[in-house]
Amino acid sequence: MKPFVVVNADDLGLDAATNQIIFNAFEHQVISSATLMANMPAFANACAGVRKRGLSGHVGLHFNLTYGRPLSQAIAAQSVFCNSQGEFDMGLSRFALRLPAGAAAAARQELEAQWQRCVDHGVQLSHIDSHQHVHNLWPIVGIVARFAGEKGVPVRLARNVGANIGVFKRVFKTAVNWRIRSLAAGHVRYVCTPRDLLDGRVPMGAIEVVAHPTEISPGEFGDDYLPMGQSLTRLLDLALPGNKRVPYGNFAKRR
Repeated sequence: MKPFVVVNADDLGLDAATNQIIFNAFEHQVISSATLMANMPAFANACAGVRKRGLSGHVGLHFNLTYGRPLSQAIAAQSVFCNSQGEFDMGLSRFALRLPAGAAAAARQELEAQWQRCVDHGVQLSHIDSHQHVHNLWPIVGIVARFAGEKGVPVRLARNVGANIGVFKRVFKTAVNWRIRSLAAGHVRYVCTPRDLLDGRVPMGAIEVVAHPTEISPGEFGDDYLPMGQSLTRLLDLALPGNKRVPYGNFAKRR
């Protein structure tokens, strides 16, 4: 049995240009999944594109606590998440171990609101990750993973492949990933970026490649993680020639 790879494009819904690049990458089978930002200006355009192209099972939620305005009310009053204008302005330290009860409840409400907005726009979500990896913060990971477990969908693991992961980071990421695995549905074993593949970091087994595709020319894609002009298309073919490209929807156990 061939090992599989999920190539996931983040930031669907961010703007119209990003949407078009991601849909083009789907069309050319460069990516197999994407994640959707529910509070961004091009969200409705993205949902229409998902429905039109029959991408059910290929699109998850890109949970956002760092950019734009929230969809729920309670979180706007939480200074750890929002500024005085009610816009996201994350003040949670990456070393924090807990949230006050009110802030934790507000984060859960915002997660529910972002998920529900996608559902209301006709998108059946397949998995969850987050903008700027906020779900890897210790006070947030339990909220997201528990919610995903209730929905029967996977959560992206913390990146665990790469040259710049020191001992402390690896211990912390191992703890985060243990928590995700214990609370959420099926998952891949490894998570890396295109840059990790370019550096020769190619793990053996089920893997997610976290992508932010760019378009070099029609049908040829690069990535924000790669040097300008470097082909994501060719890199994936060369680094992972035996890996079957699949969507995250293959691993969801929706409830």
